[in-house]
This record gives sequence, C-alpha cells and structure tokens, in this order.
Amino acid sequence: MVLAELGNKITHALTAMNKATIIDDQAIDEMLKEITNALVAADVSVALVLKLRQSAKTRINVEQTAAGLNKRKMIKQVIFDELTKLLDPGVAPWKPTKKTSNIIMFVGLQGSGKTTTVTKLAYHYKKKGWSTGLVCADTFRAGAFDQLRMNATKANVPFYGSYTEADPVKIAKEGVDKFKAEKYEIIIVDTSGRHKQEAELFEEMQQISAVTNPNSIIFVMDSSIGQAAFDQAKAFRDTVKVGSVIITKMDGHAKGGGALSAVAATESPIIFLGTGEQIPDLEPFEPQGFVSRLLGMGDLKGMMKMIEEAVPKESQPDLAKRLQEGKFSLRDMYEQFQNIQKMGPLGKVMQHLPGLSNMPALQGDQGSARLKIYINIMDSMTDAELDDIKLFQNQSRIIRVAKGSGRPVALVLELLEQFKQFEKIFSKMKGMKGMNPRNIGQMANMMPPQLMKQMGGMGALQSMMGSMGGGGPGGMKLSEGFPGFPGFK
Repeated sequence: MVLAELGNKITHALTAMNKATIIDDQAIDEMLKEITNALVAADVSVALVLKLRQSAKTRINVEQTAAGLNKRKMIKQVIFDELTKLLDPGVAPWKPTKKTSNIIMFVGLQGSGKTTTVTKLAYHYKKKGWSTGLVCADTFRAGAFDQLRMNATKANVPFYGSYTEADPVKIAKEGVDKFKAEKYEIIIVDTSGRHKQEAELFEEMQQISAVTNPNSIIFVMDSSIGQAAFDQAKAFRDTVKVGSVIITKMDGHAKGGGALSAVAATESPIIFLGTGEQIPDLEPFEPQGFVSRLLGMGDLKGMMKMIEEAVPKESQPDLAKRLQEGKFSLRDMYEQFQNIQKMGPLGKVMQHLPGLSNMPALQGDQGSARLKIYINIMDSMTDAELDDIKLFQNQSRIIRVAKGSGRPVALVLELLEQFKQFEKIFSKMKGMKGMNPRNIGQMANMMPPQLMKQMGGMGALQSMMGSMGGGGPGGMKLSEGFPGFPGFK
C-alpha cells in the first residue's frame, strides 16, 4: 500500500481513541496530535496540517454532539473527510471522448519518470479499447527516443519520433498530424525535461502546446521532492494550462504525502500514481478511495471496477449460479486465479478489502508468485481432473502432475489442500443471502484460523462486513450487488 506507514499511524490513533473509556477533549487532542505528527513525518506541509487539525477540531465538538449519535463513528468520519479534502482540489479531471482525436501533452522535469509514464498511460488506454499513439518530442535528452521506442514496442503501442530532426516543435506537430490523419483516439506527446525550471524549457512547452493544441496537459512529478512539489507544480501551471497531475515513484518513498497534498493546493487533480517500474504499474487515483484504503477501510467500489475489467462478462452469470448452488471445482479456482492475476499484483487487489489494506503479510510479490505456481500446476492437469478432485485419490496422478509442472509433490498437495478450504467455504455459502450477524458468524467459522488472526479476529470481520453492508467511506452496500454477479446480493 502506498504510504502504508502513514496509514498505520493514523489508524493507530483512531483505534486508540476508539478504545478510550471516555471521549473528551483530552482524548480528541491526543488523537489529533498523533495524526498531525504522522502527516508531518510524511512531509505534508505544516501549514496544511495545522489547517486540517483546526478544521477537524471545529467539527468535532463533543459537547454539542447530538444525543444518540455515535461519537466514535462521527470522529472517524470527520478525519476521513478532512484527509480527503487535503487531497482533493475539487476539480473534475478531463476525460477523453470516443471516436475523436484526444491530444495529451506531458510536461515535467528530467528524472521524474515522464517518458516511462507516457507509455504507462498509453497502455492504460489501450487496455480499455482506445486506439493509442505516442509522439517523442524530447530532443534534449540523449536516448529519450530510444527509451520511448523500446517501451512502446513492449506495450505494443504505435509511436513517432526522429533520430535526425532536432526541432521538438516540428516533431510534435508532424507526429500529432500523422496520428490524427490515421484516426487515432488517444495521441500522447512526450516533451523535453530539464534538471531545473529553466526559461528555455517553459518556452519550448508553450510552442509545442501552441502547435498541437492539446485537450489535456499532464504534469508528471517525482514524489520524492515532497513539499517542493507545490512550487514546482505552480511554476508549470503558470506557464501552460496544466489540467492534471501524475505522481511517480510512490512505491518507494514514505515522504510522498508532501507531493500528494501540495499538488491538490494547485487546483490540478491527481489522476494516477506511478507505483512501480513495470508498464502496468499505474494506479488510478481517486481521493475518497485512496483515503479509505489508507485508513484500512478498503475501497470496494475500486475493487468492483477491477473485477469488471478482469472477469469476462459472459462467464460471470454462470459462475455466480454455480457458487450459489455451492458448486466449486478446480477449474473454477483456476479461472478465478487467472482473473485475479489480470487485476494486478495480489497485494494491490487485497488493499481494496476493508481490514486488509495495510496488512504487512499482503505486501510484496509473494502472493502473486504463489498464484503463478498454482496456475502452473493446474496447467498440467487433465480436463477430467480439473472437474473432479476425487481423481487425485490416485497418488500416481499427483506424481504425474508434479513432474509435468516441474514442481515438488508437496506443492501439488498444498494446492489441493487450498482447494478443499475454498470448496468447504463455498459449499457452506450455498443459498446464503445478505450479511446478517448469523451469516457473519458462519463466515468466521468457515475461514482458516490463521487468516482470521491476520485479519484481526471477529471484530475486524464484522467491521469489514459493516463497510460492505452499510456503505460509508470507501464502501458499498451489498444490496447493490457485484457487477455481473446478479446472485450476490
């Protein structure tokens, strides 16, 4: 989770307040002090932190709290709202229009990860079915065109550039005109960067903007610069009409809070976070969902979007019907593991679930690596074996699958044991509707003790189900159902 340390500190402060016998001014001051210290440690501007504290303190007036109102819940909601306000400039980001050429111009300093991010965004739109082309108008940095060419080739995205032409304005115009003539819907122009905010850079940006007439200008910023982000973003915004921001390298910097909050102050919405070096490592940014995950509440709406993109629509109703009937086979598990892989690293997927957002056990790539091993093992099974686990009562089949997949017999047995756990859960969920207290108890009994312990016990499960059932920050009501799964309500 991006800024997991900050999230853990804020969550700790809220948990301590929640456990307090009496919620008075002292308890609230202690909670706010811990939260503001955590924000300052994450490099958020002191002025913004003080403003957040004062606003929260004003809204949390214990003495004037309406009778019968849950004070703890109200305080948590106030903190959620104030953190969201800190990251949200209140400006809706630009959205491209289908069946027309949308021109996006990238700007930023050298070393911010601009050229890599250009390809990431092109890949993002390509996955969603947009015809996408890249233009390299960076003639200042040696190797810029080579880097874009290699990245674009890897992402299978068409590109335009020149090894001989030195005028970036001419290249930008020629590239945009070429892709417009070919009816491309998304045309992304990568421009030159510099080591600092130079007049020459800003003049070049203005010239490229004038000849390409972009629909949106995206400013790319390195998260490691912290509070300096405000001055940098403002300088670019004063030169060209910056419409939105992408913050890069958020996977490796605990100080990213400074960049996040400073950019919001420039009134340019953050649209993506760069969370890794690979092309798919571009995470859509939505302030409410981000804060919800930061506080361990999950982001179920974000999760539903991931599922909609990953799970083939034609297979959703059939799967829902089978699960409601309590039927679950190795083939079903194989398909779901593949769908999870399409959604991204397992840790990222689990961050969207309440109670699991900041769990250390889900950080890193171990879970995704295990999924790949399991898929590899199931690739060596026959159709009959995928449909009937009882066939593995024959030990020779287990040995054959182990040899075929190049994995130890112990891993095949581990996979079969994991399947039995899932099968047990789904068989008990047969006909279960809604999430009343009785059903939550049933779910707790179905789960392996180790997982329940990692989640934080019965209380954490109830909190997770509460978020799913009652909406609230980052949540959604179960009555809304899961996209494409009409049976799950």
